[in-house]
Parts: sequence; C-alpha cells; structure tokens
Amino acid sequence: MDMAPDPALKPGLGLPVHTRPGEAQDARWAALAEDAAEANVFYAPDMLRPALDHLRGERNVRLIEVFDGPLLIGLMPVTVEPRHGRLPVSNVANWMHDHCFYGAPLIRQGAEEVAWAGILAQLDAADWAPNFLHLRSIDAAGANAAALEAVCTAQARPFSELGRHDRALLRSHLSAEEYWDANVRPKKRKEIRRLQKRLGEVGTVESRSLGDDADLPRWCSDFLALEASGWKGDQGTALSCSPQDSAFFRAATAAAQARGHLSFLRLDLDGRPIAMLVGFRHGRGAFSFKIAIDETLGRFSPGVLIEIDNLHAVQGDAAVDWVDSCAAADHPMIDSLWGERRSIAQYRVALRGHGATRVRRACAYALAGGAERAAAFLKGR
Repeated sequence: MDMAPDPALKPGLGLPVHTRPGEAQDARWAALAEDAAEANVFYAPDMLRPALDHLRGERNVRLIEVFDGPLLIGLMPVTVEPRHGRLPVSNVANWMHDHCFYGAPLIRQGAEEVAWAGILAQLDAADWAPNFLHLRSIDAAGANAAALEAVCTAQARPFSELGRHDRALLRSHLSAEEYWDANVRPKKRKEIRRLQKRLGEVGTVESRSLGDDADLPRWCSDFLALEASGWKGDQGTALSCSPQDSAFFRAATAAAQARGHLSFLRLDLDGRPIAMLVGFRHGRGAFSFKIAIDETLGRFSPGVLIEIDNLHAVQGDAAVDWVDSCAAADHPMIDSLWGERRSIAQYRVALRGHGATRVRRACAYALAGGAERAAAFLKGR
C-alpha cells in the first residue's frame, strides 16, 4: 500500500458535524475500527455515532479524517476548548464527552505515523484550530503515543507529556479462580464468601448475562432506574437525569448489541436487580462503561459481587484479551480486585501554520509550558 496521504485530501481541515452523514461514513468508520492499531470503543461507530447524535449539545465537534487514497487510515473527533487547565488559552482537543473515558484516535494498523502526520497537517492548516493540540486520556505505552512521538521527533515539532496516572486493567491468561486467588488478599476473599452466603440467606440470588436482543430495552430501563436510585441520582449525574444521556445510552447499547460488542451483566435478588454492569468490546479488548448498584444493600458489596461475575465472563471468553476498567486513579474497589495497570497520559502538541498564525501558536505553546514550569517551581519551594 502506498503510505503517502492523498494530497487532495490534506486540506480537509476537519469537517464540522451538523447532520447525520449516513451509512457510507459509518461503514468507513467500522472498517477502520476493525483494523485499528489501538482499540478505542468510544471512537468506534457503536459509541461515536450515538455520541454525535445526542451529546454534542451546542459544542462544535469536528471530525479529522485522514485517507491514503480512498482508504480511511485515521479518525479523531476534536473540539475547541476555551481553557487549558488553569490557563485562559484556547486549544483544540480530542473530543471527550462526559461518558467518554479513553481518547486515542482510531488509526489503521501499519499506518500509524502517516495517519498522525495527516492529523497534524490538517490541524496546522485549519484556521479554526487555535494555539496547540491537547490530547487527553491516551495510553502512554500504546501505539498512538509511540507514533505521535516518532512523528513529532521527525518533524522537530515540540510536544510534551503533561502528566499521567495509572488505572486498573484486567489482562491475564489465568482462569478466573486462579486470578482471584492470586490478586485478592485471603482476608478479603474470606469476607466476600461470607457476604455471598449472607445475601443468599436474604433471598434468591441469580447472576445473568444479556442474551436475547428483545430484552435489551427492559435491561436498559432497569439499569437507568437502578443508577438513579443512588448518589448519582441525588447529584443529578445519573444517565436518566438527562434525556440526551439516556438516549445516548440506549442507542450505544443497541448498536453494540447488534454487532455482538455489548457486555451486559446483572445480579438479581428475588427477581429485581441489585447490581448491573455495562461494558463494550473493541477488537481483542473491552472497556468497562458503567456500574449501578442498590445502595440500600451496600452491606453486601453488590458491586464487588458483580465484578466477580464479570471476572468469570472475561476470563472464560477466548475472544477478549484485556479489559480497561475506565476507573479513576486509585479506585478503592476495582484496584483491590485487578492486579494490572494502564498508564493514561495527556500531551500537548505544537501546531504550526504560516505567518502570524505560526508565531501566535508558537508563543501560546511556549506560554503554556512556561506557566507550568513556574507553577512546578513554586510548588517545589
């Protein structure tokens, strides 16, 4: 394959999303997702299309697409952010809505550096792209980070890592039982067995995985109600608190179920859900998305109990090699169950251009770096 990007497509500059483009674009995205160097279900069509349909709000989201001839080799949704951390400096960033927990662009395997060169070239030429590129939630050890560094080094383009944190990852060839024994402390395993026994004394406990497509709407309703019954409902952050969030959830789960990419588990007590867990698969990997529990039964740790069911489901599935928890750093529950970690980083990448635009962007990049160094110096003192 000729790896040089099609010159005619270089000045695409990221198309703003106004209307649903249709099946041709979705098919193009799906083909790219199937051959992506790095899995990211949040930018695969199962989740990206529902997000664009329901979660953009008033935000102007643009799609950066890079082609090698007719073949799509790179895709990244971006938006303009008015601030960069504490600095009132606008920047272009990979688009991450409230329910997006990973930000690596989709890049075709074998074309990583060409795709990144194309992404940066489009942003360099875009008059709407201010100052610099801010990349959030990228695997520091992944194919995207390595290719980005290689391209920036080859182009003498300034870039910097702004920070990183570790989050729980499940990746092991052990069976579920072996993994549980190897990674969970004996005292905790004993306590979980006691809780399972006590819960069984309260009523009939049943673990289930979604099978029939016809059950999906009811399971979604059960999840939305269960999540809203707890602290997220009290704080107004549950999916059901927003019609747009609810519509996104139903559309994304339906699209993933149709492709065989949905993982939906529930733990019932006397026929009613006390814990539910939703995840999405991409390639050989999977991403935990949302968990909901009956907080009135918190003494039985229903969240831990359904994670045990999830462990058996994942370790018993030969098609899944790893699961990203998508959890916050130092999460007390999942960190105590999963032994592996994924380093999640963010980067700032300089943008170029011509004339005054190039000077302005260079000054903004230098200003951001200088402000961070000064803040670090003062903190150290």
